[in-house]
Amino acid sequence: MADASFAAALRDSALELLAIHRRAPRIVRYVADLQKWLLSQAALALHFERKLDPSRPPLTASNLAKFLVENRIASQNTAVSHLKEMAHYKLLEPVETTDRRTNPLQASGYAETLIRQWFEGHLRSLDGMDAGDRYRRSQADETILYRAQPRIARRLFNDPDWYNPPESIALFARSESGSNILHDLMSRVPLAPVLGERSWIGDVSARLTAAEYVISRSHAGRLLAAAQNQGLLGWETSQKSGDCWISVKLVLDYRRWQASKFSVISEAVAEIE
Repeated sequence: MADASFAAALRDSALELLAIHRRAPRIVRYVADLQKWLLSQAALALHFERKLDPSRPPLTASNLAKFLVENRIASQNTAVSHLKEMAHYKLLEPVETTDRRTNPLQASGYAETLIRQWFEGHLRSLDGMDAGDRYRRSQADETILYRAQPRIARRLFNDPDWYNPPESIALFARSESGSNILHDLMSRVPLAPVLGERSWIGDVSARLTAAEYVISRSHAGRLLAAAQNQGLLGWETSQKSGDCWISVKLVLDYRRWQASKFSVISEAVAEIE
């Protein structure tokens, strides 16, 4: 994980994720929480499985709840609420049906565009590590996304290294907009192997973070203070602003966490002929 090519891939991926945030800040803010991210991936998996094979179960609240049974990422009530929120943000839309008891949904064209940007951004990062052709293949065959995304979602749902990250990562990933903030911090880390205890990453403050990620200054301040209390980041001065450092522990924990996702994506795409 000290490999410069992997560090570069993570930086490129983080920058791509932040670019998606800037294009759709309200939506990305909503799903920049690990539980909501997992639920969104699960909903899209059901959508794409149905899109490829109409005999597969439709995307409904009850079918999403069945998806969650094994690892209990969320309760059924949480799943139902999440589908309503996805519909509110125009990520899901109703499917015409004569059976009003089921209320099936499907991903909107906008949702498919966003998940394709996420997917192909990761493919470009993977290709950068091994000179692969994953991105070219996806551009040539749009169904690669439809086939790969359900595999990715199901495997990440069953990968404790992903859905149960170390405390240093969970601090960010389980808070509102925390994943965006974490990607931002990591995109600034030097690509050279991490040898010291700290990496200096430039200006960081609650004010700047709140403005960039559409959250309250108090929430941004609490999150950064909690990270500082754990020794994950800090400042040269006592003002909690200006030049900021992050610890080697946070960098390595992030790289291990992201490595599990990249491995799953690479395997899923490799299985598709």
